[in-house]
Amino acid sequence: MASYAAGFRAMVLLGVMANLLFALPAVFVPNAVISLVGGDPVVETVWPAFAAWLLILLSLFYLPAAFDPFHFRAIAVLTVLARFAGVVFFTLLHPQFPLFALIDLFFGVTQGILLLLCRAEKTA
Repeated sequence: MASYAAGFRAMVLLGVMANLLFALPAVFVPNAVISLVGGDPVVETVWPAFAAWLLILLSLFYLPAAFDPFHFRAIAVLTVLARFAGVVFFTLLHPQFPLFALIDLFFGVTQGILLLLCRAEKTA
């Protein structure tokens, strides 16, 4: 595997671990995670818990691209675009959670650059 592809794999896997770091506890104790990131606890916890569950499922969809970004090209691109969608969501719609926007921005930029370099390296 080319060096940029290995870097892309590492960053996607690190991003999945970052997602799981927040999402797994949020499935079971959503208000604890919401409070940890500066939000106000909610009365009905099923929706934040379900959002965390969906983040876990989304993260699983990143895995094929992490292990073979050449074969799963569309998934690799969607993996990067999903990070930027998170940036938009947490910047424009829910700016009270800037940590989530910054995490997605970090992973979106690094994964995007590595994916572009990976493709350039493959064609060279």
